[in-house]
Amino acid sequence: MSLIHETDFGTPESKSETMVTLTIDGKPVTVPEGTSIMRAAMEAGTQIPKLCATDMVDAFGSCRLCLVEIEGRAGTPASCTTPVMPGLVVHTQTERLKKLRKGVMELYISDHPLDCLTCAANGDCELQDMAGAVGLRDVRYGYEGENHVFAKSNGAANPAWMPKDESNPYFTYDPSKCIVCSRCVRACEEVQGTFALTIAGRGFDSRVSPGMSESFLGSECVSCGACVQACPTATLTEKSVIEIGQPEHSVVTTCAYCGVGCAFKAEMRGEEVVRMAPYKDGKANRGHSCVKGRFAWGYTTHKERILKPMIRERIEDPWREVSWDEALGFAAAKFKDIQQKYGRDAVGGITSSRCTNEETYLVQKLIRAGFGNNNVDTCARVCHSPTGYGLSQTFGTSAGTQDFDSVEHSDVVMIIGANPASAHPVFASRLKKRLRQGARLIVIDPRRTEMVESPHVQALHLPLMPGTNVAVLTALAHVIVTEGLVNEAFVRERCDWSEFEDWAAFVAQPKNSPEATAIMTGVDPKDLREAARLYATGGNAAIYYGLGVTEHSQGSTTVIAIANLAMATGNVGRPGVGVNQLRGQNNVQGSCDMGSFPHELTGYRHISGDAVREQFEALWNVKLNKEPGLRIPNMFDAAIEGTYMGLYVQGEDILQSDPNTKHVVAALSSMECVIVHDLFLNETANYAHVFLPGSTFLEKDGTFTNAERRIQLVRKVMTPRNGYADWEVTILLAKAMGFEMHYNHPSEIMDEIAALTPTFAGVSYAKLEELGSVQWPCNEKAPEGTPVMHIGGFVRGKGKFIITEYIATDERTGPRYPLLLTTGRILSQYNVGAQTRRTDNVVWHAEDRLEIHPHDAEQRGVRDGDWVRLASRAGETTLRALITDRVAPGVVYTTFHHPDTQANVITTDFSDWATNCPEYKVTAVQVSPSNGPTDWQKAYDEQARHSRRIAPAVEAAE
Repeated sequence: MSLIHETDFGTPESKSETMVTLTIDGKPVTVPEGTSIMRAAMEAGTQIPKLCATDMVDAFGSCRLCLVEIEGRAGTPASCTTPVMPGLVVHTQTERLKKLRKGVMELYISDHPLDCLTCAANGDCELQDMAGAVGLRDVRYGYEGENHVFAKSNGAANPAWMPKDESNPYFTYDPSKCIVCSRCVRACEEVQGTFALTIAGRGFDSRVSPGMSESFLGSECVSCGACVQACPTATLTEKSVIEIGQPEHSVVTTCAYCGVGCAFKAEMRGEEVVRMAPYKDGKANRGHSCVKGRFAWGYTTHKERILKPMIRERIEDPWREVSWDEALGFAAAKFKDIQQKYGRDAVGGITSSRCTNEETYLVQKLIRAGFGNNNVDTCARVCHSPTGYGLSQTFGTSAGTQDFDSVEHSDVVMIIGANPASAHPVFASRLKKRLRQGARLIVIDPRRTEMVESPHVQALHLPLMPGTNVAVLTALAHVIVTEGLVNEAFVRERCDWSEFEDWAAFVAQPKNSPEATAIMTGVDPKDLREAARLYATGGNAAIYYGLGVTEHSQGSTTVIAIANLAMATGNVGRPGVGVNQLRGQNNVQGSCDMGSFPHELTGYRHISGDAVREQFEALWNVKLNKEPGLRIPNMFDAAIEGTYMGLYVQGEDILQSDPNTKHVVAALSSMECVIVHDLFLNETANYAHVFLPGSTFLEKDGTFTNAERRIQLVRKVMTPRNGYADWEVTILLAKAMGFEMHYNHPSEIMDEIAALTPTFAGVSYAKLEELGSVQWPCNEKAPEGTPVMHIGGFVRGKGKFIITEYIATDERTGPRYPLLLTTGRILSQYNVGAQTRRTDNVVWHAEDRLEIHPHDAEQRGVRDGDWVRLASRAGETTLRALITDRVAPGVVYTTFHHPDTQANVITTDFSDWATNCPEYKVTAVQVSPSNGPTDWQKAYDEQARHSRRIAPAVEAAE
C-alpha cells in the first residue's frame, strides 16, 4: 500500500461544452473553453510551478511562480489566470522564466524558516517542492532586515513576529511560515462559505487573520479543515501530523457521521490514523469536509470504549467480563428461554443506522429467520419513516429524487424543517456556493437558522409556529393554484389528472389561503405569497427537508404536501429540482433499504406478498412469518404489558434518542434480556444484561448508503480492537441461536442482497471499486445507477396527488405549559453524542443549552447562563439558558446531544398518524428559574453510575 496522490490541476474544471485547441511546449492540447493554461498543461502532463493556485478554489494569480510565455504576446502572464484560446502557442520553460521563478522563490525563502528537517510538513510541503522544481540552490537575501521568522531581531522584540496559535484542538497556525498565498482565505470563502479568515495589513505587514485578529478557536471558524487542506506549507497543520509524523499509506473510505456520506482518505502509519483527508473524487463531498468527519475520529481509540463482552443476571449487578463464547451462549440461552416461556414473538431487535448495509441486512435476517418473527425496526422509525410512507404514496419510491450535484443547477431552493449548516454542513457549503452565484433561498423554520444568516446569502424566512407545517404548505399550494402558477402540461402528462383536480379544488378553498392560515402559522401572508410565487416561477426549484418535517403528528402528511407542491410546479425529474430528504445518520437510508421495518423486506417490499416472501424463503432455507412485526413504540408497550421480553439493539441508543424517556425506562426495565451491541456503555446499556462490543467504521469492510441513495464502500484500515467486525458478531449470535449464516466477507452478503433486491440487482463490490459509488436503482435498466429519479415518469406510473388536511396536534399549549419546545442539532455534535462527546469537539458544545427569546426570559426572570427548569406533561429537566432572538417569542429550542440533560424526558408519546414517528418538534413546556439538576436527573445519574460498574477480573488460582 502507498499514499493515494490526487492530481492538483491548479484551477477548477471548466464545464463548457465548446472545445479549444492550443499548443503547449510543442504539443497540441484540446480542452474545454474557459480552462486555464495551467490546467490545460497539467492535463497534458506538464506541471507548471505554482503556490497560490489549487483546483479547489478560483484562480488568484498572486504568487507569480506560474508564469508562462505566449508567442505573439508581450510579458509573462500567470498561467492560472490566463484562459486558453484557439491557436495559442505556450512555452512553460524558457531561460527567462527560469530566472524569474528563481528570483520569486528566493524572495519567499528569504522570509521563511529553514527548519525543514524538523518541520511537520517535511515530505508534504509545496514550498519545498517548488524550490526544487525551479532549481533554487542559493538565497542571496539574508534575515538581517525585517522578517516574520524570529521573535527577536537584533536583540529586541520583533514586531512583525507572531506566536503560534494553538487554540484550535485539531490544528495549529504558525504565522512565521505563512507565505500569504491566500489559499486558506479563499478556501474558507469559496469552498466552505464561512468567511472566517481574511488578510490583515498590506504589503510586508500582510498576514492571515481569523476574524478581527482573533484566535482560531475564538473566531467564526467552523474547523471544517478546508484551510488546512489548502495550505501549501506548515502554516496550518494538523496536530496529529505534528505528533505522529507524515502518513505512509492511505485507504479511501466513507465517513460514519451524517447522511451526506463524505469520502475520505484515511492516511495511516501502520494501523494508526494520522489524519482523515477529504477525497476529491468523492461524489457526495467533492473534496470538502466538516469538523466531525475531518477531525472527530478519536472516539475509535477512546479509553471508555468497551473491548470485551460482558454479561450480568440483573441490571443491579456489576458487569462481568467474559469470553465471546460465554457471552453469546448466555444471550442465546436467555432468548431461547424467553421464547419458550412467552412465545416466539416475545423477542426482537433494532438495527443500526450507523452500521453497514451488510450488517443491518444480517440483523433483520437473524430476526426474521432465526427468531422466527418480524419484530425488527430501526432508528428511522423516530426520524424519516414518514419520508418512506409519503414519497412511496406519491412518487412510488421511499427516497430522495436527486444527487447532491443537482443543487448546482438549482435556481430556487426551499429548505423546510432542516438546518444543513449544522446537521449536513458539507452539503450546506455546496448549497451556499450556489446561492452566492445567484440562486434564491426560502427557509421554512421556527428558528432563524445558520442558513438564514449565511454571509452573502439573502433568504426569505417564513418563521412558522411549530406543528403548522401542513397549514403552511397547503397555503403555498393555495397561492400556486389560485394564481394560475400550476405547470399544467407536466401534471397532465405525468400525474393523475382527476386526483389533481380534487387536490386543486381543496387547496383553493378560502380556509387554506395565507391570510386565513396566518392565525395558526404565524407566517406573514405577504411573505408566504412571495415564497409561493418564487418557488413556482423562479426556474429550477428544489426542496430539501429534514426532521422538522417528519417528527410531527402530521409528518407523513407534510411529506405528501411537499410532493404535491413539486408535482404541481413540474419540479421533478431533472437536475436542479426534486424532493430531497436530508438524512440524519450515515446509513439511515441503507438501514431502511435493507428491510429494517417490521412490514417490509429489502427494497421496501411488503412481507405479506407471497411471491416476495418465497424468494427469501428459498435462499434462506426457512419459512417466514407473513404477519408484520412490532414497531419500536409497540415493542415498548408490549414489554410493559409483559408480552415482549427480549431485545437485541445494535448500534442504537434508544434510551437517549427515543421520546418520553420515562416510558422507555419502564419498557427496558420490564424485559428479561436486553442485548446491547455498541462501542460504549451507552444509556440503553444501563438496562442491559448482555454487552457485545462493537467495531468502528475504520475496523470493517462494507457499504453505506447516503441521503442521495449513493452506495459507497467502507474499507477496513485497522484490525478490530474488539476482535470482530459487527457483521461477524451477528453471525456468531445467530449460530448460538441455532441459525447458521455462512459468509467469508461482506461482499458475499452484498451479492445476496443484490440477488434478492431489484433496486440493488446491479450492485457488487467489483462495480463499486470500478465506479467509486452508485446510486440505486442499479439494475439492467440503469447499470451504473440513477443520479436523478423519475425522469420521464414516476416509478409508480402516474404521480399521485393526495389531499393534505391540516389537523392540529393534540399537544397544546395552555396556562401551565405556555411555550412550545422544538429540538435539533448543533454542528460540532452528532446524534446522541456517543462519538463526538468522546472527542475534542466538546470544546464547542460541552452541554445542551435552552434557547429562549429575550421577552420570554424577561417575563420569567431568567438571565443568560442561568439554570432553568424545563417541564412538560411528560417530565422535567434542567439546563442553562441561552437568550437569543433566533427563536420567536413563545418558542424555545434545545439540542439532545448530552445525557446529563436527557432532553427526551420532556418529549411526549404523540406521533405521526401513519408511521408512529414521534413528535419531537412540538412539546408544550414551561420554563422557570432553577438551582440545578432535578430530583429525576439526580436519580437517573445515580442509577447510571451504579449500572456501569464493571467487576474486577478474577485471576485463576495457581
